[in-house]
Amino acid sequence: MKPEDLGYNADLEKYRTDNSLSAFEAGRIIAEHKERYIVKTDRGEYEAEITGNMRFTASRREDYPAVGDWVAITVYDTDMAVIHSLFPRYSVIRRQEAGKAGEEQIIAANIDYAFLVQAAGSDFSINRLERYLTICYSSGIKPIILLTKSDLVGEPESSLLVESIRQRISNVTVMAISNVTGKGLDDLLMMIEKGKTYCMLGSSGAGKSTLINSLSGRSVMKTGNISLSTNKGRHITTHREMIFLDNGGIVIDNPGMKEVGITDAAGGLEVTFDSLLSLAVRCRYSNCTHTNEDGCAVIEAIDKGLLSRESYNNFLRLEREKRHYESTVEKRRRKDRSFGKMLKSYKKDLNRKGDT
Repeated sequence: MKPEDLGYNADLEKYRTDNSLSAFEAGRIIAEHKERYIVKTDRGEYEAEITGNMRFTASRREDYPAVGDWVAITVYDTDMAVIHSLFPRYSVIRRQEAGKAGEEQIIAANIDYAFLVQAAGSDFSINRLERYLTICYSSGIKPIILLTKSDLVGEPESSLLVESIRQRISNVTVMAISNVTGKGLDDLLMMIEKGKTYCMLGSSGAGKSTLINSLSGRSVMKTGNISLSTNKGRHITTHREMIFLDNGGIVIDNPGMKEVGITDAAGGLEVTFDSLLSLAVRCRYSNCTHTNEDGCAVIEAIDKGLLSRESYNNFLRLEREKRHYESTVEKRRRKDRSFGKMLKSYKKDLNRKGDT
C-alpha cells in the first residue's frame, strides 16, 4: 500500500520535513484500544504507544492520538512502534464526553466526509440528524445522510422518510439504502473518492458495521442480528477502526453513541439552522429570544407553516446545551487559572523562605 492510499499528501510531507521529522516514519492511527494504538504505514501495521514525554506534556485529551491521526513513529520490533509526535489535524469530529461536564471527546481526526447513518423504523429521528449535522459543520466536514434498513418499511414509506428529511434539512445529500436488497449501495460506492476519509456516525443498531461489510464486499466488521421485537440491530462495534475499501476510499466505523453532546466551537448551529436564523434577522427586536415576543419573524413563520416547529424546538434545545457547555468550560478555566495563581504564589513563598 502506498502512503497516498492511506490519505498521505504533500502538506503532511512538508510538515514532516519542515519540523525535522524525516528520521521518523509517518503512519496513520487506524485503531485505538485504551491508549494503545494500531498504526499503519506503507510497510505494515504496528502496535504502538506514545512516549513518556508526550504523556507528560499532554494537558487535555486532544493532545493524545485518535483514529485518523497522522503520527511520527519509530519501529523497534517486527510489529511494535513508539509514537513520538502528532501531525497537525485538518479536521476533528468531537462531542461532549458522556457524563463529564465541559469535557470533549475526539471521535475521529482528519475526516473529509461523514456518513450520518439513520435507520428506518421506530428509532428514526430527524432531531438526531440535526445534532450530527451541527457536529459536522462545527468540524468543517461535509455530511451525507444515509437512511439504512429501507427494506424494513418498504419503498413508499422509505421515500416518505427521505422527503421528510429533505423538508427540514437542505443542501445535504440524502440516500435510502438497504444492505439486504442492495438498494443504493452501488450509487454510494461511486460517491466514495479514493484517498478520502469517511466517518460513520449513528446510534447503536443503525447498521454502520453491516454497511461497511457491504461496501467492502467482505466481512470486516462484526454485526448483530435484528431484534424481532424492536426492529433494531444489536450493537457490536466496541472501538473505532479504519477500513480501507477496494476502490481506495477510507472508512472509519464508530461505536453507536447514545449521547451526542455538542460543543459547537465553530458555529455549527448557525449552519445547521441557517433557514431559521436567516429569519431571525427580520425580528422587530435585536435581542429577540424567538420564544414569545411580538414581531418575532421566527414565530410568525412557524404559525404560517413556513418553518418546522420540530426543528425550531430542536434548535432551542441545542442552543441551551451549547450555552451550558460553554459556561461549564469557562468555569473550569477560571478554576484552573485560580489554582495556577495559588501554585505560583506558593512557589514564591518557598523561594523567599529558602533565601532567609
